[in-house]
Formats: sequence, structure tokens, C-alpha cells
Amino acid sequence: MQKLAIILPCYNEEDILPKTITTIKKLLTNLIKSKKVSPSSKICFVNDGSKDKTLEIIRKTCLQDKLFCCINLSRNFGHQGAILAGMNELAADLYVTIDADLQDNPECICEMLEKIDEGCDIVYGVRKSRTTDSWFKRTTATCYYRLLKLLGVNIVYNHADFRMMTKRAVETLKQFPERNLFLRAIVPLIGFKYAKVYYDRTKRQAGETKYPLPKMVALAWNGISNFSIIPLRFVTFSGFFVCFLSFIFLCYVVYNWSAKGTIVGWASTVTIITIFSGIQLISLGIIGEYLAKVFIEVKKRPLYIVESKIGCEN
Repeated sequence: MQKLAIILPCYNEEDILPKTITTIKKLLTNLIKSKKVSPSSKICFVNDGSKDKTLEIIRKTCLQDKLFCCINLSRNFGHQGAILAGMNELAADLYVTIDADLQDNPECICEMLEKIDEGCDIVYGVRKSRTTDSWFKRTTATCYYRLLKLLGVNIVYNHADFRMMTKRAVETLKQFPERNLFLRAIVPLIGFKYAKVYYDRTKRQAGETKYPLPKMVALAWNGISNFSIIPLRFVTFSGFFVCFLSFIFLCYVVYNWSAKGTIVGWASTVTIITIFSGIQLISLGIIGEYLAKVFIEVKKRPLYIVESKIGCEN
């Protein structure tokens, strides 16, 4: 029997935590009783700098039940950093990462174990549909996945961060030293045998979403800029295109001057200059984003800092 670690990153989840604790404990207890996983398996909460009573609830649970453990980060490092902290700081044979809001179906863990027994190192939890999402979120998500595929990014469609990985896969993941994290695209780069488990995602039962529109846009841009250089090539092609248009406009100006002796159309000229200036600023912005990512990478600052642990010794 293999030791299973169920890792739940938490940020201000006090409203949903009591139900999460009950649900996940029941699941793991049944897995242990049926001898599918080792009795030493753990449910690990990673507190990512919560400002509510999340840490207080987790500490109380860990002190009362040895099935639970806690990794408390010194501040908010983000969802991706919290997931890595759980996998890096806890020793296990199998790792499951799942959000604490219970929108992903924990029962899929049983099916994931079956896929692992069949020889897979990675099992992705994939949503069957997006019927629970708003029209805007459903449409933008679909367009985003298609855009990533178009840009050459290897990503599992409709998969977030609900997955199971073997110890071998996690150890291999540690060889990726990125500071700009986007695990949805990093994990497929490992290349080991994988499988997919499909489930229906439910609506959030308590609390508020931790991914409002600005954070979703930031995560989307990370996925593009971390794994594709096509935006930079777009800047290059835009430069050649603008130069070509400028040459045509120059020919037009010379012809007007030689034929009429005057140059008309100052309004159109100013419009063209404004458009090209906008293109230049956008291009500089894209280049600046890539330079900023290089700046962050070369500093090699820690992805997370652990302030304290409870029950992670075994």
C-alpha cells in the first residue's frame, strides 16, 4: 500500500473548511479501510497567508486528528506556490492536489488510484462540461484553451490543478526551476504516461472565488508568456509589416508632391501616426513583459517560505 498525500491549498476558506474537512476525511478513511492506500496517508492543508480564521480551524483540526497536517506559509505566495509547497514539504508515494472549495469532485480520487495501478504516473482531473460557468467565463475559457493550442502550448483541455502524481513524477517536476509558475502547462512537459478522469464541477458552496477577473487574466497571460515566444515573433512581423506600409505611404507622398506640388490629408497622416505609435507601444509592452519574467527568473527568489508545520513529521 502506498502513502497518499491529499494537498489542499487554502486562502481565506473559513466558510467551506468544516465541510471540506468532513468530506475529505470520510474519503481517505474509506480508502484506508479498503486497503487502497497506507494508514500513514495524510490530508495536508497549505495555508497560503489567509487573513481570516482558516489557519485557526486547520490548527485545531490537526491537533485533534492525526490524519491531518498543516503547512503554514509566511505570507500569500499564490495558488501555484502553495501546491508546490505541499508536494515538496510532505513525503509520500502519491500526491493529489485539489482545491479546498469542493468544486472538484473528491470521489474521483478512487478512479485516479485505479489509473495509477494501471501504470500511469500522472492522472488529470478533467471537467466534462462548463454548464455551471457563466456565459462569459465559459466563452473566454474555450477561446483561451484554443489560443494556447494555437501558440503551441501543451495543455490539457478543461483541466485546472486537480491531479494525482506519483513520487517519481513529483521528483521530476522539481527539476523545473521556474519562478513564473503555470503548473497546468509544466506538468505535461514531464512526459510520463498519463490518463484522464472526467467529472462534473459543482458550484462553490460557500465563500468567495479566489480567482476574480484580474487574477484570471494574469494567470492566462502567464500561460501564454511562460510557454510561447510567438508574441515576440508577432512583434517582429508587425515591425516588418509597418515598415512595408510606411514605404507605400512614402511612395504616395512623393507622387502627390511631384504631381500636385502640395501634400494634402494631414488628418489621415496624424491618424496613421497615432495607430503606428500604438502598435509600437504595444510591442514595447510585450517585450517588457518578457524582460520582467527574465528579471524574476534570474533573481531565483524562493517560491514559498514555510513559517510552521503541524503533523508533517511522518
